[in-house]
Amino acid sequence: MLSQEQNELLTSVGPDTPMGNLMRRYWIPVAAVSELENKPTKKVRVLCEDLVLYRDLSGNLGLIDERCPHRKVSLVYGMPQKEGLRCQYHGWCFNQKGQCTEQPNEPDTSTFKDRIKTKSYPVEEMGGLIFAYLGPAPAPLLPRFDGFVVEHAVRMIGSAVIPCNWLQIMENSLDPVHTEWLHGHYHAYVTGLKGETQEVAFQRKHNKIAFDAFEYGVVKRRLLEGQSEDSDDWRIGHPVVFPFMLAVGSGGLGSYQFQIRVPIDDETTWHIWYMAYAPGLDVEIPDHLKEIPLYDVPYRDENGEFITDYIDGQDIMCWITQGTIADRTEERLGTTDKGIIFYRQMLKKEIEKVAQGEDPIGTIRNEADNHIIVLPLERKKHHFSDGFESVFKRFQTRFSPIIDDVVALFDKVGVK
Repeated sequence: MLSQEQNELLTSVGPDTPMGNLMRRYWIPVAAVSELENKPTKKVRVLCEDLVLYRDLSGNLGLIDERCPHRKVSLVYGMPQKEGLRCQYHGWCFNQKGQCTEQPNEPDTSTFKDRIKTKSYPVEEMGGLIFAYLGPAPAPLLPRFDGFVVEHAVRMIGSAVIPCNWLQIMENSLDPVHTEWLHGHYHAYVTGLKGETQEVAFQRKHNKIAFDAFEYGVVKRRLLEGQSEDSDDWRIGHPVVFPFMLAVGSGGLGSYQFQIRVPIDDETTWHIWYMAYAPGLDVEIPDHLKEIPLYDVPYRDENGEFITDYIDGQDIMCWITQGTIADRTEERLGTTDKGIIFYRQMLKKEIEKVAQGEDPIGTIRNEADNHIIVLPLERKKHHFSDGFESVFKRFQTRFSPIIDDVVALFDKVGVK
C-alpha cells in the first residue's frame, strides 16, 4: 500500500507537481489530425491545462492558452489567419509562439502588442496524431516509434474519455495475470450469460511473469502453462513505453498496436488505441484506407451499464470501478503485483531525476537515434493465435468503421 502523500505524488499531474513536471518532459498526443479537417480549432485539456489547438491558413499548427489575455474569452471560437489565430471578440491575433501580432483598434504607433504574449507550446504531426510538448526548452525530439512511422500502412485510431486517473489505467498494463481472469474466465462467464460458448486463449494460467527495464521503459514477459521458454511471450515480451504507452504484439508480422493514456487532469484520461497494419510494400492499399479514421470506443450501453463482452470494455470497467483516483492506501498487493511495484519505483526515480535537472528515461536529442525506433515486441503472441478476424471481434477494433476492409485486406494477403 501507499501513503496518501505517495498516492498524490504519483497521480497529480497539474503544473508544478512532481508528476506533472515529469509528464511535461514527454511529447503528448493532444488530437488526431482528422479533428482539424472540418473545424480548424479544437479545445484541448491536458495535464490540467486548458488550451486551444489550431491550424492557420498557411497550414501551420499552433497550441496556445485557451483564454485570450485581453478579456479572457475562449479562443476556441477564434478565426485562423495566414499566420496565427485571431480572437473573435476584439481581433487580437496570436502566432504559434503566443506572441500578439495585431491589435486592430490600438493606435498605429502603439507598441502594446509587443508586450502581450500568451502561453504556447510546440506541436508536431506524426502518424495521424498531433503531439505537444509542454515542458521547458529545449524540447527533445518527438520519438519516431515504429508503429507511428512504418511506411505503407493502414491506420486507425480509437478513442475514449475515461473518468478516472491515468495511473490506474497504466498499472493495468503492468499486471499480466489479470488477463487470464478478466479476459479469460470472466470473458467466458459474460459470453456464457448470453448463451455463447467461447474458448479463448487468454484463459491459460501464468506460470511465470518478469519485468525488465530497457531504454524506453519496461519490458513485461509471461510464460503461460504449456509454453516453453523459447516462446515469444517469454523470450521477447512487449514493452510499456514510459511514461504512458503500451505496445502490444500480435500474430501478424505487419501489426503495430499502441495504447496511449493521456492525462487530461487528475480525474480524467484520454485513452487512445492506435493501430497500424502494414501488409507489405507489394500490396496495394485502396485509397479509402489511406485516410486515418478516428472513432469512439463505447464502454456503456443504452442503460448505462458497462459493455463487458469485449476485452477493452472489461479493462475500462475495472479502471473506472476502482474510483476516480484509486485509493492505494487501502490496497493489498500480492506476489503477482511485482510489475506494478516495479513501475511505481521507476516513476519515483524519474521524478527525482527531473527534480535534479536531468533528462528522464527515453529522452531523445540526437537525430541519428530517431530515424525509426523499433520496439521489442513478440510477434507470435499466444493470446492472438486464432487469426485477425477473431481478435478484432474481441477488441475495441470491432467499432472501427474500416475494420471489415482491414480484415479483408489481410485475408487477401494471407496474414493470420
